[in-house]
Amino acid sequence: MTHVATTSDAPTANAEKVNLLDFDRQGLREFFVQIGEKPYRADQVMKWIYHRLEDDFGRMTDVGKALRAKLEATCYVGPPKTLFDKAATDGTHKWLLGMDRGNAVEAVYIPEPTRGTLCVSSQVGCGLNCQFCSTATQGFNRNLATSEVIGQMWVAAKYLGNITHQNRRITNVVMMGMGEPLLNFDNVTKAMSLMRDDLGFGLASKRVTLSTAGLVPMIDKLSDTLDVSLAVSLHAANDELRTELVPLNKRYPIAELMGACQRWIARRPRTSITFEYTLMRGINDQPEHARQLIKLMRKLPTGSAKVNLIPFNPFPGTRFERSDADVIRAFQTQLLNAGVLTMLRRTRGDDIDAACGQLKGQVLDRTRRQAEFRKRLEEGASHAA
Repeated sequence: MTHVATTSDAPTANAEKVNLLDFDRQGLREFFVQIGEKPYRADQVMKWIYHRLEDDFGRMTDVGKALRAKLEATCYVGPPKTLFDKAATDGTHKWLLGMDRGNAVEAVYIPEPTRGTLCVSSQVGCGLNCQFCSTATQGFNRNLATSEVIGQMWVAAKYLGNITHQNRRITNVVMMGMGEPLLNFDNVTKAMSLMRDDLGFGLASKRVTLSTAGLVPMIDKLSDTLDVSLAVSLHAANDELRTELVPLNKRYPIAELMGACQRWIARRPRTSITFEYTLMRGINDQPEHARQLIKLMRKLPTGSAKVNLIPFNPFPGTRFERSDADVIRAFQTQLLNAGVLTMLRRTRGDDIDAACGQLKGQVLDRTRRQAEFRKRLEEGASHAA
């Protein structure tokens, strides 16, 4: 099924009302007290919003009529508007979700035999400029509100629940979509709290994963704030190459990043960190790169780190290419033989540009990166001619 709408469909009618998706449980209870209601009424409403995916106060039948009327007058349940959705041949599903002023982000659902994973965005665009990521070419506009983060899950869950004769549901969430989630810390952690809350979506801590490019102080802050899983976008095991691929490394080099990972593990001795490593032909896929990665993984306690190898997913204008299949297998074998737990991620949804590193959305860029990227494409085309 494909649905297309226009950006003019983005919600505007509720501009003066309060969006209840912006509150975690504690925040919603405090809001209900402010409007003269008992805190337990907030719990009732939360169940309707997240367990039954209801956005019409009139249908919340165990909520008193007076409260329903009050909520109708002052509040709304406002997930992002679906501008476009499309399924890939492998069952992967992508949504383009409208925000404001023509901005939009993408969320992706990946079904597997034993689980269903939703990839959620945290920002409109991204400011980190990782060289191999399509999102980076779109530039950056703003952070998403809590309602816009958790709203992606709400939209996906509503859609999946409406599919007849199929048992598809969200069992895992990864904050690996557009943006760097730790640069939108407060809104993202509130949304992840709702993902985990029994009155929200009720996922276990190990099933909610935040992926970061390596903001060291915010990794420590996250460790103090919320019990979720951590993934680190590594992509190189030496500072020179990683700084080229992930410019944030210049501010927080690998030694500092691994220190934060060691502190994370020390507080969670029975958990592990996933290190994401995108393999690009001739860039980071050689035996020497594997040896550097093995040495780095040995800095963490045995069993506390696993490497997720990701074949590079191309996008228009990129200078990078996917490593050959035999090179990828040799890289994985080298890590496994050294005792490093290593998984190879199967590419999913690339026929609808929904694979890792391909999310673009629609970004009203405030960084001029789109213009710079287009200029490089034009210069490359003129040289080729």
